[in-house]
Amino acid sequence: AMYTFLPENFTPVKQKPSKELRPMLGAILLGLILFIAAVVAWCYYTVSLRKAERLKTELMDLRADGFVIRNQHGEVVFRLAFRSGSLDLESCSKEGEILSCSRSSRGPLNFFIQTVKPKDTVMCYRAAAIKINDSVPFHLGFNATERALFFQARYKDSPYKPPPGQQPFPELSYRVCVGSDITSIHKYMVRRYFNKPSKIPAENAFRYPIWSTWALYKNDIDQDKLLRFAEKIKKYHFNCSHIEIDDMYTQAYGDFDFDPVKFPNVTEMFAKLREDGFKVTLWTHPFINYNSSNFGVGIERQLFIKEPTGRLPAMVEWWNGIGAILDFTNPAARDWFQSHLRQLRHKYGISSFKFDAGETSYLPKQFSTFRPLSDPSIWSRRYTEMAIPFYELAEVRVGYQSQNISCFFRIIDRDSVWGYELGLKSLIPTVLTISMLGYPFISADMIGGNFFPNKTNGAVEIPNRELYVRWLELSAFMPSMQFSIPPWLYDKEVVEIAQKFTQLHESLVAPLLLELAGEVTDTGDPIIRPIWWISPRDEATHRIDSQFLIGDTLMVAPVLEMGKQERDVYLPAGKWRSYKGELFEKTPVLLTDYPVDLDEVAYFLWVS
Repeated sequence: AMYTFLPENFTPVKQKPSKELRPMLGAILLGLILFIAAVVAWCYYTVSLRKAERLKTELMDLRADGFVIRNQHGEVVFRLAFRSGSLDLESCSKEGEILSCSRSSRGPLNFFIQTVKPKDTVMCYRAAAIKINDSVPFHLGFNATERALFFQARYKDSPYKPPPGQQPFPELSYRVCVGSDITSIHKYMVRRYFNKPSKIPAENAFRYPIWSTWALYKNDIDQDKLLRFAEKIKKYHFNCSHIEIDDMYTQAYGDFDFDPVKFPNVTEMFAKLREDGFKVTLWTHPFINYNSSNFGVGIERQLFIKEPTGRLPAMVEWWNGIGAILDFTNPAARDWFQSHLRQLRHKYGISSFKFDAGETSYLPKQFSTFRPLSDPSIWSRRYTEMAIPFYELAEVRVGYQSQNISCFFRIIDRDSVWGYELGLKSLIPTVLTISMLGYPFISADMIGGNFFPNKTNGAVEIPNRELYVRWLELSAFMPSMQFSIPPWLYDKEVVEIAQKFTQLHESLVAPLLLELAGEVTDTGDPIIRPIWWISPRDEATHRIDSQFLIGDTLMVAPVLEMGKQERDVYLPAGKWRSYKGELFEKTPVLLTDYPVDLDEVAYFLWVS
């Protein structure tokens, strides 16, 4: 429509029409009135028909089968379809920024959509983020054929429980936030919804490798093996953040002291390790097996998660047997667990702990806790909080709204294979996912993988040599390096490659990591970033899962294919200098078959 505005003091001069023009003007005026009436009637008719098909608010169309959100150019940035019924749009109404409906094809319901505009409104939307309300018993599905996510809220056949005193009628409530690009919307969501770490783990955990006993010795660790392990680290001139004593240093799972048979001189052992400059951390977990002396203590003091009746402990099967689980919603259980960890620290000089397990998948199907849980993930968060007093060198593997806990979060164990199924190729996508969820201090687990011979095709004793080297090279660009299968089990060249990349990590990567870690407490921005972070509107970057950034200035492209000494590398817009000294100014560009020797990783520094 076009509007003409006249000055307030403008008064048009009226001229009387001549007698000859009056009949003609009357006919024209009558025709114009009839035409306007016809147009108004047609518009009203059209609107009345469309009312049953669609209700429209700014940038959003609500239909009986779902809704879409568009940007100012009409492009769809978010689409949702209802799977279990359709809205009766005749029951819908709009008041202000709220659209509400009271009926569906399956009966009454309470449905509403509220449009909330931020102060700085951006109309050119290209990205969307979804925040599920904490109270929702949320289940997520993915349909690869339709390339769609499925949202469902339910209590039936679910670990969720309705709040005490409420009927089990689930509510599916969430916010859809749209923004100018994927980086901007992510930054907004982090600042709006995520907690931030308040501290930074110990500098040595960023600078030097962790040496774990797990992959090499599994649960067959003892005092002699541990001391020999430490001697070899020194012999081959490797630095060490700390040694991690893993599974089965106790007599039973649930004990909190060393097995006197496997570790006959614990005090002297720790004195020797301290003398050689080694800090030590211990593996711990939330399970108390029935053959532990602490099982009876837990029953007597009611420290365990119980069966629904609340009378007996809920026994569960985990990877090391059958036991009860500590109820971390119970302050008495938290104090008891913490007191044992403090005793170990004071008795032997233990620096910190590796907190294993904690996922809700280990909870029984039916259970009761000291404080009722509508969301079982709260139990996981309470367990993770046990690491806070030991944060400097602590390692946890589970988190739920735990971004404020300043520990290293470890990805789940990897297998010693090349592929995406928990193999080498899965590392970068997994680390990026955890990083974007607000956990900046990430442990990519052990170099070479967990190494179970029965799960590693073709391997007999140690992981494939080439796989181990490529894994080592990738780990050198992660926030934390962790060895367990040591490089000296291979040959001199592998030891030299390991020394080269631990030194590169110490001199190039760690200073940048520590600088970015200092910024995390203010910004919440990730340390390890996807390539699209610096080129959010370059759609080619959205599909890259084998390269990553450290901050905005260091891009890494490791070789992840068996038998390859070259790879394709995508350089986003900007000026980049390779580790070989080559300068790339005509970007974005795809470098095909870029040569990378076995003892190299392709990495590029942004040139300002």
